[in-house]
Amino acid sequence: MVRKILIGTVVLAGVLIASGILLQTQIGTALFKRGFEQNIDNNTVAGLPDGLHVGLCGTGSPMPNPQRAGPCNIVIAGNQVFVVDIGEGGARNMALMGFDASRISALLLTHFHSDHIDGMGPLMLNHWVRGARTSPLPVYGPTGVEAITDGFNAAYSTDNTYRTAHHGEAVAPLSGGGAQAMPFEMEGQSAVVLERGELKITAFKVPHNPADPAVGYRFDYKGRSFCISGDTAKSPSLERVCKNVDVLVHEALQPALVKEMQSVLEARGNASAAKIMFDIQDYHASPEEAAESAQTAGAEMLVLSHLVPPLPLSYLYPAFLGDAASRFDGPLIVGEDGMLFSLPADSNAIEQSRLM
Repeated sequence: MVRKILIGTVVLAGVLIASGILLQTQIGTALFKRGFEQNIDNNTVAGLPDGLHVGLCGTGSPMPNPQRAGPCNIVIAGNQVFVVDIGEGGARNMALMGFDASRISALLLTHFHSDHIDGMGPLMLNHWVRGARTSPLPVYGPTGVEAITDGFNAAYSTDNTYRTAHHGEAVAPLSGGGAQAMPFEMEGQSAVVLERGELKITAFKVPHNPADPAVGYRFDYKGRSFCISGDTAKSPSLERVCKNVDVLVHEALQPALVKEMQSVLEARGNASAAKIMFDIQDYHASPEEAAESAQTAGAEMLVLSHLVPPLPLSYLYPAFLGDAASRFDGPLIVGEDGMLFSLPADSNAIEQSRLM
């Protein structure tokens, strides 16, 4: 009798397990479909009020950080969408934040360091095939941007032919693949590089030698404004051009923490990596210097990005910020991937939200 009960129990357990597996498959398929339906209709731009909006699609640096993609900023001005720099992982984050790459009007590069351009390939592809675009992605940048677009176009030319051959001209028209350089020259310290309707984009020189040219950008739209510093040491040019902006997105490197890294590397006998840690300190601004620049410019809010060194935990933020908070009167934010700052047109409001 006991044996029969045991056999029956085993059989029943087997039936339940098999049923559970079957139900898990069916439920999993239904959940997947529902999630896809919700995500495919996600259009962040459509839900934004008229105004100027800045999304952080990458707040990291060349140093590995699983929480942060390479430098990437997405800018919405009315119905126009721009990307400023496109580091590795930036295009993926843009999609996760609900931005359709095919709607991008242009990419603007601050300079040509690898970590600011190494996500350009995926961005070009998404801009092209997601909307069957018939013309390449415009890429604005200082003189020299032509070499960047030429290189990426050459690298992706074979893949482009594969896409068109596989999906057809209606989906992937060959004329829309790649990027088109839109170089600009700057005779002075700043220059207007694009004006469309009520939007004006101004480029300004920043010190990042030996990476030259290097620029930041100011966006003005319907009474709202913000600046993106690009990579820079403390910059009087930035302080002048970014006068009275609503939001300043500024890069930041904390020398005290980088020196700790340098010291460990020296102790381990890694002279090459230690020298890199020493060298990078002279062409980036510290959080304290970024705060001073924001104060001098009269910015309403300061957002730090392109964070060096990596900050895997928010517990490290005070050590990273150092004395910065005492040098700026306004809100000081340590930028994180997925943050969105909204500046509604013709108002003074600065709204902050998370998209991922």
